[in-house]
Amino acid sequence: MTTMARRTGLAKAFGESAGACLVTNPVNLRYLTGFTGSNGAALVRPDGSAVLATDGRYAEQAAGESPDVEILVTRDVAVDLVRRAVADGVSTLAIERRHVTLTTADRFTEAAGDVEFVDLADAIEKLRIAKDDAELQALRRACAVTDEVFTAVLERLNPGVTERDISWALSEEMNLRGASPAFPSIVAFGSNSARPHHQPSDRTLERGDLVKLDFGALVEGYHADMTRTVVAGVAADWQRDLHELVRKTQEEARAQVRPGALPADLDAHARGLIQDSGHEVAHGLGHGVGLEIHEAPFLVDKSPADTLVERVPVTVEPGIYLPGRGGVRIEDTVVVTADGAESLTRSPRELLVI
Repeated sequence: MTTMARRTGLAKAFGESAGACLVTNPVNLRYLTGFTGSNGAALVRPDGSAVLATDGRYAEQAAGESPDVEILVTRDVAVDLVRRAVADGVSTLAIERRHVTLTTADRFTEAAGDVEFVDLADAIEKLRIAKDDAELQALRRACAVTDEVFTAVLERLNPGVTERDISWALSEEMNLRGASPAFPSIVAFGSNSARPHHQPSDRTLERGDLVKLDFGALVEGYHADMTRTVVAGVAADWQRDLHELVRKTQEEARAQVRPGALPADLDAHARGLIQDSGHEVAHGLGHGVGLEIHEAPFLVDKSPADTLVERVPVTVEPGIYLPGRGGVRIEDTVVVTADGAESLTRSPRELLVI
C-alpha cells in the first residue's frame, strides 16, 4: 500500500467532520508520508494530498522520502500548517489531540482564527493495525534477525559473563546483521528473571541460573519482539516444571489467535490457565507490534471490543514469576492469518540447558 493510499484511508476516516487533518505524531507521520526526520508535521486534505512541513536540516531528506507530497520548509512546522489550513479556507481541522501539549494547543488556537478543531482520536492508529505486504515483509526480516541473534548469543552465555555483557552482545549481533535493537533488551539471570522488566546489571551468570532474554530487532522501522528463557549448566526440577507450564500456556494461547478473536478474551483465557495452576498473573498476554514496539491491539483485560483480523501482528507472551527464585516468559511475534496465526519468531520454545 502506498502512502497516498494510506492518506486516502485517513481522509475517509475524518470524512465530513473536517476539511483537513493535521498530523503531528512522528510515528503516524512516517506511516502517512514516509518521512523519518525528528521535526515534522503534515496537513492531509480530503483527497489524500498533503503538505509536509519540516526544517532546513531535513529538506533534502523529506524530498527523497516523501516524493508525493508538497514540502514546506519552516521551523514552526505544526503552527505554520495551521496557518496553511486557514489560507486554504479550511473551517474545521482535525488534530491528534492526545499528541498535542497545552502550550502547542494555545499556539494552534492563536494561529487558527475562526477555524474549529475536532479530535482525530485514534483514527490513524486504527489504520495501522492491519499491515500491508511491505510492512509484513519488514517485520518478517526483523523477526528472522531476532532468531539469528538468539542462536548467536547462546554461545556467549558462559559462567562469569554479566547481564550487561549479554545486552551488549545482543546489540552487537543485531548491528552485524544490519539491524538495531527494537527496544532496550531485557537480560535477567537467576532470581532477577522474576522481574518482568528487569534492567541488565553487573550480575554474573552462575551454573543453574535461569536466563531470560527479551529482545527484538528493528528493521526498516518495524519492531520484532521475542522472549526465551533458558537454564545455564543444569536445570532443577522446579525450573523444568515452571518452564513447561509456561510453554504449554503459550502454545495454547497462540492457538487461540485467529480472525474474530477478541483481545480481551485471549488474555482472559491465558490468565485463567496461569491462575488455575496456582500462580499470579503479572501482565497482559501481549500487544500489537509495527512502527512501535507497543501498539494496538493490546491483548489485555480491558482491551476495546474490536476483533482480530488478518494481517494483524501481535505478541503472545505469558509469564510466571516467583520472587526471589526466578521467572519464565516465552514470547513470540505472530501474525493473524485467514485461519489462525503464523509465528514470525521461530526459535526453540522447549527448555534449552546450555
